Amino acid sequence: MAITFTREGRVATITINRPEAMNAIDPETGNEITEALLEVERDDAIWAAIVTGAGDKAFSAGADLKRVNAAGGEGGAGPWSPWRPRGATSGLFISKPLIAAINGYCLAGGLELAEACDIRIAAEHAQFGTPEVKWCLLHGYGALRLAKSIPLSFAMDLLLTGEFIGAADALRIGLVSRVVPAAELMTTANAIAERICRNAPLAVRVTKELVLRGQQMALEDGLRLHDSLRRIVASSDDAHEGPRAFTEKREARFTGQ
Repeated sequence: MAITFTREGRVATITINRPEAMNAIDPETGNEITEALLEVERDDAIWAAIVTGAGDKAFSAGADLKRVNAAGGEGGAGPWSPWRPRGATSGLFISKPLIAAINGYCLAGGLELAEACDIRIAAEHAQFGTPEVKWCLLHGYGALRLAKSIPLSFAMDLLLTGEFIGAADALRIGLVSRVVPAAELMTTANAIAERICRNAPLAVRVTKELVLRGQQMALEDGLRLHDSLRRIVASSDDAHEGPRAFTEKREARFTGQ
């Protein structure tokens, strides 16, 4: 197995476990990450997930270029198709919150995986980059996502130069939301996940849906989507539990129903 998948309470952790290869993503690893994310989506007992890399050198250095080259180029030697299944680095949508705990190099497809997460936190020694242009490759899904995560000029700087930036600069441009000492990375990621899991899971998932879909909508269409989603949330048992807990001045006991 190229990954490990663990659960503690309502939080799952997906760890790319190829430290000898800088946690590079070969086809098998990519499939395992995708299957792990789909398990997060399927399992009602999981309310949030953390994605990270084994060791302290890399979250993921991206695609395993030795395997790509052996397969005949990016994506292998198969025929071109106008559609391909969505995977962990190509737009797979997971409705539950995903947290990237970035513990070193986060490059190319590794950055695409981090961009697929909702919250990104980094160790102080983390490095970020999109070096694909150096090898005549494309930062595909990531190029479409990056300019939605950070201002366009910063995205273009990364994408067109192929140069790396450190964690402090990643925080400055909004690519990550927190930078912490390496020893505190997983503790911080778990604390964020646990804090999310104290909230109503349906409201959390619907909020994520509203934010991501709303980015592609005109304001009027986004408000109409909000009205539809609000009705779904309001019909849940948890929508009654929340105000009850507030009135009774106690912690809410949400069930996801």
